[in-house]
Amino acid sequence: MTTTYNCTADDERTEGIAHARRAILEKKCVVLPTDTVYGIAADAFSPQAVTMLLVSKGRGRNMPPPVLIPRLNALDGLATDVYPDARDLAEAFWPGGLTLIFHAQPSLDWDLGETKGTVALRIPDDEVAIDLLTVTGPLAVSSANRTGQAPAQTAFEARSQLAESVEVYLEGGFRPVEGTDARPSTIVDATSLPLRVVREGAISLERLREVVPGVLDINGNAADEAELTGAPEDVAPQDVAPQDAASEDAAPASGADAPLQSDAGEKPASAE
Repeated sequence: MTTTYNCTADDERTEGIAHARRAILEKKCVVLPTDTVYGIAADAFSPQAVTMLLVSKGRGRNMPPPVLIPRLNALDGLATDVYPDARDLAEAFWPGGLTLIFHAQPSLDWDLGETKGTVALRIPDDEVAIDLLTVTGPLAVSSANRTGQAPAQTAFEARSQLAESVEVYLEGGFRPVEGTDARPSTIVDATSLPLRVVREGAISLERLREVVPGVLDINGNAADEAELTGAPEDVAPQDVAPQDAASEDAAPASGADAPLQSDAGEKPASAE
């Protein structure tokens, strides 16, 4: 039976996390808040559970879900060939709205779909999500909506789309902050150097380049000299483009679906 818990109340939050953990162990799906939008989650190491997640969304294996982790030290257990630049981005923006695509550890016994040997990882900046991840371990998580429909920003919205296919709904209030647009995570391909943005989202390219100046943009372009060295002194301030201007979401060139990382040409693992 599907149950919704109001996680803004401490007693229901504790009960909801416990029920969600049991559901994950039973290979069922749960819905949880994240810092971007609500997600539908399943045991990342259970092919049965991941299949149920994809079926619930109306999505095929060619659109594999990303994996959320509770802490940075889980990175090396799930990914291999982690470049220093990628680690610098993870340390700077995790927890937060950045998804990094890595080569998956070949020894892992999981099946997320047609990932071509990659995995998309993120630590969400959300207390309810971290509470659940801490007791379950890594979860395959995709946005809590039917494919082609708007991402859910409350558990109520998610339930209107996913209904009885989900065992537990954890309601944590509006995500992201009420009155703001639902914005997915930024996705960066970290499987090779230089790192490359494959979907623009919550973390701007400018902020990424403050940490790793060599990050390529979504078209594969490097920062120009002015970006790397700063604007010339004789350029009037009004002639310099603002650094944190919002960007439109775009389908990644290497693996995210238009809401996520799974619609890309070379299809690394996907992320929402």
